[in-house]
Amino acid sequence: MTPPFDSGPQRDSARSSRRSASSPPKQGRSRFDALRSTGGSALGATRRRLETTLGGSDRTFVIVTLAAVLALSSADTSTVGAAASELRQGLHIDNTDIGLLVSVSAAVGAVASVPFGILVDRVKRTTLLSVTIATWGIAMIASAAVSSFGDLLLVRIFLGFVTAVAGPAVASLVGDYFPGRERGTIYGYILTGELVGGGVGFFITGDVAAISWRAAFVLLAVPAFAISWQLRKLTEPARAARSAEATTGAAENGLHLSGSPYGDPLVDRSDPPAGDPPSRPVHGRPISDVQQMARDAGVMPDTELILRGDPRRMGIFSAARYVLRVRTNVVLIVSSACAYFFLTGVQTFGLEFVGQQYGVGTFVATLMMLAIGAGAVLGVLVGGRAGDAIVKRGRIDGRMLVAGVAAIATVVLFIPPLLTTSAVTALPYIAAAAFFLTAQNPTLDAARLDIMPPLLWGRAEGIRTLLRSAAQAIAPLVFGGLADLLSSTHHGFRYTFLVMLLPLGASGVILLRGLRFYPADVATAAASASYEHSEGDANHRPR
Repeated sequence: MTPPFDSGPQRDSARSSRRSASSPPKQGRSRFDALRSTGGSALGATRRRLETTLGGSDRTFVIVTLAAVLALSSADTSTVGAAASELRQGLHIDNTDIGLLVSVSAAVGAVASVPFGILVDRVKRTTLLSVTIATWGIAMIASAAVSSFGDLLLVRIFLGFVTAVAGPAVASLVGDYFPGRERGTIYGYILTGELVGGGVGFFITGDVAAISWRAAFVLLAVPAFAISWQLRKLTEPARAARSAEATTGAAENGLHLSGSPYGDPLVDRSDPPAGDPPSRPVHGRPISDVQQMARDAGVMPDTELILRGDPRRMGIFSAARYVLRVRTNVVLIVSSACAYFFLTGVQTFGLEFVGQQYGVGTFVATLMMLAIGAGAVLGVLVGGRAGDAIVKRGRIDGRMLVAGVAAIATVVLFIPPLLTTSAVTALPYIAAAAFFLTAQNPTLDAARLDIMPPLLWGRAEGIRTLLRSAAQAIAPLVFGGLADLLSSTHHGFRYTFLVMLLPLGASGVILLRGLRFYPADVATAAASASYEHSEGDANHRPR
């Protein structure tokens, strides 16, 4: 019997006759096949190169998916800024109203991040992310259907609520998917998604918004549903998973733990760098590289802050009090809030600032923003690696040191572009400033996981997101309002950005002063993790 897809000689002859009558000429077909083959080969080569860089297909899938989650929110913020002119004309609003659209979403997200942080510590995180991202897509479609500014504002309030899960969920998943020695690097890859999303908002949906701002919102809804579907394919990792020794040993032998490529820390299958400090469990609990270094150096923990029970039993107010008693965490929150305050203002009004300050058209301004974006992407990739590299050389507070120096450098490099009206002169400084502005983010995010017990990661990130998002919420409103107030000077955005450099400079000083707290807080988190593990064993011991 002939197989289903083998037609036999007669059918082959008939098919050949039909092809000769209906198919394109052989030369044209050859060119099409060659083009398709070349495109497929290039795509395959890019995929293999990416998987090699990120440490394998499993790790690549997780990193790209989590990066895409952050990209959605960033693309939305940038789209509002890029479509500012069309929104003003279509809805008869001003710069302050544009700022309000971004601010109200961020404000609601700040408040909602705390209850979502509780859920992240207690429920399946991948499912929670999948559902909320799909709801985000629905909200974007609703944004395109509004008929007034008030209706759009209401939709933005709902949008801010559903996107609040991203920060706590991504932080918790990174902590459980990846070992501590490379979290700065991993965060650099994931935060690249945030910047790529901003670029999509500026350059793709922004161009669509020039035709129709409603179409721009619909365009953003499409990837939301795709990402939601991808999140369904992720297997929930074990919380505070098994020791790094066991995981590394399994990875070196090409094994997947727990029968799932995503069920345990996704250790890089490449050989560990020379001099990489061991990551050994303390009292049966895995600890990160800097926690091991603190232990080996004899750093004493703060005995008043050691948790001696299961953090999941803590109420939200108890958890908030604990999180805000960790001095390094307060430093990181304040610094992060200042950095994101300035970054959000740049995302929202950067394109208009470039046009007003340097007197260039939209096309040239867009090219300048593209160069600035490239510097920002390079910053998150290099910053995370730099923090990890300094830690591997034996400096416990290396990640915070990188962030503090980067914050100071950002302020210094932003001043010349604000004093000149030449786009050619300003561009190198702005690109370098963007590099240092974003270089601090992955190192701070990695450092935050080292100073918190694993079962508090979701709530700690939720509380941090609440305070950081509060700064993000007021940033567009303050930037827009101050620019309107100073519009009579013909350089409203110049003076606005100059004033807003002050909190950014303060964040660098705060980070450098916080270096002395970091080792003790790292040791405290490691000590708390050992009690946390013992409590978990007691809870799951057979009766």
